[in-house]
Amino acid sequence: MDKPNIVFVFTDQQRFDTCGCYGQKLDITPNLDKMAKEGVLFQHAFTNQPVCGPARSIIQTGKYATETMCYRNGIALPLNEKTIADYLSEAGYSVAYIGKWHLASTILKSKENVGPKVDYTITAVPPERRGGYKDYWLASDVLEYTSHPNEGHLFNQNMEKVEFSGYRVDCLTNFALDFLDNYEEQKPFFLFISFLEPHQQNDIQKIVGPEGSKEKFKVYDVPKDLVNTEGDWKEFFPDYLGCCNRIDSNLKRITDKIDDLGISDNTVFIFVSDHGCHFRTRTWEYKRSCHDSSIRVPLVIKGPGFMGGKKVNELVSLINLAPTILGIAGVPIPDHMSGKKLQELIENPNLYWNDEIFIQISESQVGRALRTEKWKFSMNAPKKSGFWHAFSNTYVGQYLYDLETDPYERTNLIHLPEYNEIKSKLAERLVERMVEIREPRPDIKI
Repeated sequence: MDKPNIVFVFTDQQRFDTCGCYGQKLDITPNLDKMAKEGVLFQHAFTNQPVCGPARSIIQTGKYATETMCYRNGIALPLNEKTIADYLSEAGYSVAYIGKWHLASTILKSKENVGPKVDYTITAVPPERRGGYKDYWLASDVLEYTSHPNEGHLFNQNMEKVEFSGYRVDCLTNFALDFLDNYEEQKPFFLFISFLEPHQQNDIQKIVGPEGSKEKFKVYDVPKDLVNTEGDWKEFFPDYLGCCNRIDSNLKRITDKIDDLGISDNTVFIFVSDHGCHFRTRTWEYKRSCHDSSIRVPLVIKGPGFMGGKKVNELVSLINLAPTILGIAGVPIPDHMSGKKLQELIENPNLYWNDEIFIQISESQVGRALRTEKWKFSMNAPKKSGFWHAFSNTYVGQYLYDLETDPYERTNLIHLPEYNEIKSKLAERLVERMVEIREPRPDIKI
């Protein structure tokens, strides 16, 4: 069989529990649910960095955010970082990118990030800042700055403005379908489609669903982590569900086009989000915390090697996606990539899998967390700024949750002495994960 095409569908700030395949009772994602029944559903998938830019750097490079120093928003991916697009291009793929990029600009420097200021937040991203996506480009670095939910513009391969009018998800999908309709290369393609929804529109601080969302989704089961909390979910959750539903409708448009082109048997679809959304119930904004509402994401893969309606129970994360993509393309996994390819779990169900997720948190704090099947332990650096500092030499225990008895993380056990032993063990494991990726070994007060 020829090397498969790869279509990567990426959403922004989508909770896992918006999807039927993860238990959502409303008919929000029938097309993703169908994909999960035919492909592979990763039931416990997480981001390693619940901030937009850093999460994207992890997917593109297979490295943790501090390894590339893209530890917060507003830091450009270094020009010498080799990306999945670079590897796939070398392997004979045509590489294409549509939508939000968020890895081209360094607009606020810090002592730990001393490169030159580069700002493409509202202008065209030049070819050298596109992470190796050299064959087709229709994107904005910060899409929320060049568009609104119902109109805006991107920039094409030649750095020319391309305007659109209509709901943003629909328009980005239109561009993806145009790419597919006009694709004539005699080689496989890697198409990365990066939606902004269901992320809020920053300049108006609102989540804007398609027209009619408030009425269509006014009745819903409140996620249990949000029950009896403040935040702004009461105002925005119907629109949030509307965004997710429209994404799903457009997923069907993409899969239908692949079917029409007669290439579905040799195309792998990957659907995932960069992080979740806690609706200002855990921090001042929508993510940037260690809680599952912030870090847990939907992940479904369907195509050659990922068929049969399998459900994977092991804990996986964004760090696994770059090696997985290279594995799909038959490209050897470089040693510097921190994750393992997910094919190993599919091909060998009895494989030992290091079942813990390492999480770095920035902007709201300099934070680190470890998520296991049973426990969540996090710590932060109270004397460091999460915006200006990537690391710390000192951390203090912040949260401890028993996820078996408290899956919605309502009872923080960090200060209870009867948990000192488990705190110490989790802290030791967390520090070892930090040291593995060349973070300084810190002092910890738990």
